[in-house]
Amino acid sequence: MATQLVIIGLPSSGKTTVFNALTRAEAQTGTFGASGDEPNLANVKVPDPRLDRLTELFQPQRKVPADVQYLDVAGIAKGIAEKGMGGQLLGHLSQADALVHVVRAFEDANVAHAEETVDPARDIETLNLELTFSDLGLIEKRLQRLVSQIPKTRGAEREAFEREQVVLTRLKAALENDTPIREVVPDLDPDDAKVLRGFGFLSAKPLLVLLNLGEDQLGETGEGLSAELRGRFARPGVAVDAIAGQIEMEIGRLDADDAAVFMADLGITESSLGRVIRLSFELLGLIPFFTVGPDECRAWTIRRGETAVEAAAAIHSDIQRGFIRAEVVAYDDLIAAGSLAETKRLGTFRREGKAYVVQDGDTINFLFNV
Repeated sequence: MATQLVIIGLPSSGKTTVFNALTRAEAQTGTFGASGDEPNLANVKVPDPRLDRLTELFQPQRKVPADVQYLDVAGIAKGIAEKGMGGQLLGHLSQADALVHVVRAFEDANVAHAEETVDPARDIETLNLELTFSDLGLIEKRLQRLVSQIPKTRGAEREAFEREQVVLTRLKAALENDTPIREVVPDLDPDDAKVLRGFGFLSAKPLLVLLNLGEDQLGETGEGLSAELRGRFARPGVAVDAIAGQIEMEIGRLDADDAAVFMADLGITESSLGRVIRLSFELLGLIPFFTVGPDECRAWTIRRGETAVEAAAAIHSDIQRGFIRAEVVAYDDLIAAGSLAETKRLGTFRREGKAYVVQDGDTINFLFNV
């Protein structure tokens, strides 16, 4: 299943424009109303120059990049969490692997701002509060239920409920002190962290704050604003970057040659798609490994720190169950050697067991029993 990034933001922040820019889709902008509106959804192939280079080297019948999925949901209006965030909207956010908060930085007299003025820092704080209030509401309801359930239970069930009560009370205190759950989780012991499974807390999710710039903010103005807000809001599990959504959307509708000229004229050296995906993957702790050969070169996505046997499961559960060993070559070593046969001669071809921790960009061939 593709990693899902849910695009959120206040109304009129340009979320759908950014969605179109990142996915090269043509979703209609300015149409979201109530939180029950159907979201825009698109799967995107993750650009990776290393996969391109491996494809040149092996000349396979097909190249298969990793997938990432973007979901563009309705705007989150100020105060929505206190009133009760709609079930469908909350469901989408709860199931996200990460959130991408599009923050309006552009001025446009034809697009009214909900707060009348453009103030990215204020809007970031506003949406952070909405995520916090949503989590607090969920925790308070659960704590109320636990208060009535605990006296009725005994033994292991009671112990589990009491542990949950302690953990949720700790999270509640953190949220009330403006500390998101993502900053509390690393300090929890593994058993306490298990309590969080199934809640889908919004402030626990990695967050990419994406400033939506206007054309007049390209260059030093946008870079300065990004740096200022990065210094203020970048925290563990939170990254801050910028995109000129309208410009990038227009670039996506041009052919390659015209797009290159347009980007050069505006001083844009890199499409935002690759950069935003890389930042998202870093926040999620994801890395790719590659399988290569004459039939196919493919990128697979796993979490950083996973072992060879866990990586095998990304391909197929049968490979994980029947795992014998992994034949591993680091990407740089393979490119330097020019072929798998040469890596064996040079000694950079390795045989690793189940416990080997897969590294970013490893090329792996799994041997397994059927």
